[in-house]
Amino acid sequence: MAGKFEIKVTDSGKYRFNLKAGNGEVIATSQLYATAASCKKGIESVKRIVLNAKLEDQTVEGFQTVTNPKFEVYTDKNNETRFRLKARNGEIVATGEGYSAKKSCLNGIESIKKNAPEAKVVEVEN
Repeated sequence: MAGKFEIKVTDSGKYRFNLKAGNGEVIATSQLYATAASCKKGIESVKRIVLNAKLEDQTVEGFQTVTNPKFEVYTDKNNETRFRLKARNGEIVATGEGYSAKKSCLNGIESIKKNAPEAKVVEVEN
């Protein structure tokens, strides 16, 4: 089963997308958008940049900074490994959940690269 982007309206009236893998698991979440149209533009941005996004591993000492678009891998305050996908303009367009193992986080990035480019877009009711 192919992945899909699900657009939802939040309780605050803003829009957010979740990218789900074929098994239904959420692999990336967007920021909040004011309109459905801007949320859809965010999805198109993810689809466009995901295959060319470089990896910046901020969990290693003396990591090398790379240009956008990129996946930034970092350790959060709970000592979990996370990623954020930054567009060419440096805006964060998607983030991932916290993972206890860095390898799982990297697998999440690979899943996004696999699922996002061909994922259909659906609007879901709350």
